[in-house]
Amino acid sequence: MIGVLIIVFIVGLILRFPIAFSLGFSCLVYVLLAGIPLIVLPMKMYSGIDVFILLSIPGFILAGNLMNAGGLTEKIIGFCNHLLGHIRGGLALANIGASMLFAGISGTAVSDTASIGAILIPAMKKEGYGAGFSCSVTASSSTVGPIIPPSVPMIIAATLTGLSVGRLFLAGAVPGLLLGIGLMVVAYYISAKKNYPKHPRSSLKQVGRAFVDTFWALLMTFIILFGIIGGVFTPTEASIVAVFYALLIGTLVYRKLNFSNLQSIVLDSMKTSASLMVLVGFANLFGWILITERFPQLIAGAILDFSTNKYVVLLLINLLLIFVGTFMETIAALLILFPILLKVAIAVEVDPVHFAVIAVLNLIIGLTTPPVGVCLFVASSIGKVSLTEVSRATMPFLAVSLLVLVLVTLFPDLALFLPRLFMD
Repeated sequence: MIGVLIIVFIVGLILRFPIAFSLGFSCLVYVLLAGIPLIVLPMKMYSGIDVFILLSIPGFILAGNLMNAGGLTEKIIGFCNHLLGHIRGGLALANIGASMLFAGISGTAVSDTASIGAILIPAMKKEGYGAGFSCSVTASSSTVGPIIPPSVPMIIAATLTGLSVGRLFLAGAVPGLLLGIGLMVVAYYISAKKNYPKHPRSSLKQVGRAFVDTFWALLMTFIILFGIIGGVFTPTEASIVAVFYALLIGTLVYRKLNFSNLQSIVLDSMKTSASLMVLVGFANLFGWILITERFPQLIAGAILDFSTNKYVVLLLINLLLIFVGTFMETIAALLILFPILLKVAIAVEVDPVHFAVIAVLNLIIGLTTPPVGVCLFVASSIGKVSLTEVSRATMPFLAVSLLVLVLVTLFPDLALFLPRLFMD
């Protein structure tokens, strides 16, 4: 029976059904064939959604949309351009820097690619950067978003395991910075080799003015992160604080929010949140079926029978997650695989917080892994360039991402240093 469930799910993905519908339809087929009462479907879906911490996700989504519509993206890009634009390939470096700063607002890779790419990919092409390079920089840098806090995938991982959200946020900070800096090094090397343009150096006054314009947006990340870590409020309360803060900044400071665009922002946020909650509900149902069929024990047994060496097990898990991440969205893959693989990791004495960072990093790397990385599709459609060209240009950035993954896997303190420093 478990084979039917997985086959129907894979067929749904091949037919390009939304992942939530592929999960739901495969579960429906299984329940009907197994003779299980249909009342189980809504019950298990509701139990997956009925988690208090998940209320923070709609709040963060709304806050991110409010800040984005309020002019945040342009402010961040402008600040990074003033700061880095005078270096060879400065616009590419500004692209990566903007993703690192924007990560604290959106928390998802695909939204970073779409938001920043819509502005910077055309601008880079206009200044003489290669189309494939422009798209690859944007897609690769967007993967920093789900690592640097606040991160939606980290909230999902905390929901699945009962781990502290603040601890997971802190654990992602250093790997996220390493990833961003590594991507900048590669972008500079390629830009210098191809003699891509640079801008005149901005004056200190211009840099200072750009920082002041961006400061209020960056302050929101500081409030969220240190509010949670300091125990001032829970992640759910932090998301509500972020919404009110974004409203105040967007209306009183940036002055780009008004009643007419607020309606569309709220509606878009509702649609995104609803689709995510449906995905969570179906994934919980799917996971319940896997547990009923003892699939986690089967996977764990197969891996541990192959080897009980911690690093061999982590290598196998890394390969599996990168492969899954190439065709499945990060949150969906986390919901399905994370609880299963966490048991395997704990069996070989891997810290759960460390493993959560490894899992999220793997899956976001998969978003830029050819041939079907989701972020590559988004960037190539914005840049109007073939997926093959973007995939080829992404290879150097992918190598850096894999190097960071190896370092984080081999050296747990890269992920665990900040949580131990601030929360132990």
